Amino acid sequence: MRLSQRALNISPSPTLSIDAKAKKLIAEGEHVINFGVGEPDFDTPDNIKAAAIDAIRSGMTKYTAVAGTDALKQAIREKFKRDNGLDYQANQIVVSVGAKHSLYNAFQVLCQDGDEVILPAPYWVSYLEQIKLAGASPIIVQTRPANNFKLTVEELESVVTKRTRLIVMNSPSNPTGAVYTRDELAALGEVLVRQGIVIISDEIYEKLLYDDAEHFSIASLSPALKELTVVINGVSKSYSMTGWRIGYAAAPVAVAKAMADLQSQSTSNPTSIAQAASVEAINGDQASLGIMLAEFDQRRRYMVERLRAMPGVNCNLPGGAFYVFPEVSAYLSRTYRGQTIQGAADLARILLDDARVAVVPGVAFGDDRCFRLSYATSMEKIKEGLDRLEVILKEID
Repeated sequence: MRLSQRALNISPSPTLSIDAKAKKLIAEGEHVINFGVGEPDFDTPDNIKAAAIDAIRSGMTKYTAVAGTDALKQAIREKFKRDNGLDYQANQIVVSVGAKHSLYNAFQVLCQDGDEVILPAPYWVSYLEQIKLAGASPIIVQTRPANNFKLTVEELESVVTKRTRLIVMNSPSNPTGAVYTRDELAALGEVLVRQGIVIISDEIYEKLLYDDAEHFSIASLSPALKELTVVINGVSKSYSMTGWRIGYAAAPVAVAKAMADLQSQSTSNPTSIAQAASVEAINGDQASLGIMLAEFDQRRRYMVERLRAMPGVNCNLPGGAFYVFPEVSAYLSRTYRGQTIQGAADLARILLDDARVAVVPGVAFGDDRCFRLSYATSMEKIKEGLDRLEVILKEID
């Protein structure tokens, strides 16, 4: 049976592939420390689970409106106003089956063959594939560790062409944890407005911030930027609801309608029960978020301190999310037990095969000098995993 060229061009998610291999080894009885997957290790808070149970008992088990229930749209509108200073109408909100689905819908309705999409690297793995699936060409801009992997105005202006359709912004960032300041976003925004470039702003990690860092949505900086921006968010990361699969987008009316129409021909509405739980997540008691953040912060500091103490490892202190993205280029072109390490992907393979430590190689994010470790796991596992990592690094000639 012949597959379409579109299907043949898709690369599987390296993060999920690493996680699957690690889980397979665990199932076989191996003691694997998994730093690969981007999923909080906390349970979904009880008040959110109770809201879902109530929804089941009350019979909320049927189809809903394609773009989300009125109750959830209203909660999202209030959240945007409260947290971001953004005012949207209900017909500008589209609720989807996770933020990844929201992103897919946005790329599909905004891009066409011949368009160019500016993609700062390191980038989340699915951006690249979704851009290609939409028929556009990703224009990758390599950012610098010295600038905390954040795009500068000069780097942006250097890649703008007549074919530039949109740009992907992600703050706080996966995989680097970088957080753009208001001034940095405003400077980039001036260029984007002048050039008429549409912005997809992925803000899924907005509540996971440290060291007094502040989140700013680029859409909130001016009416002109709001009209150019599709804001992507969801409940997965902030409320440990990854499996509930609720993401949402806020966009100009025409874009939101197109996204809802596309969704009507694919998934229809997100799960009714998960939508009810998400209303409680957004509107309910937020104490669980503070508890999770305090634990993440402790792990973040420990992980960065340990990595920085290892010879040849450079690691920025992330301002948000729950990842570190250490640079290990000092170990490239060296050997481990007769094997030459060509890139961080080779080192990641060695770590999993010989130390039973799962990390995601940076090549998946557009930078093969680095790899990503998630600290969304217990401190006990972090300590043991870093001990194993250190042993491997000491054996490299």
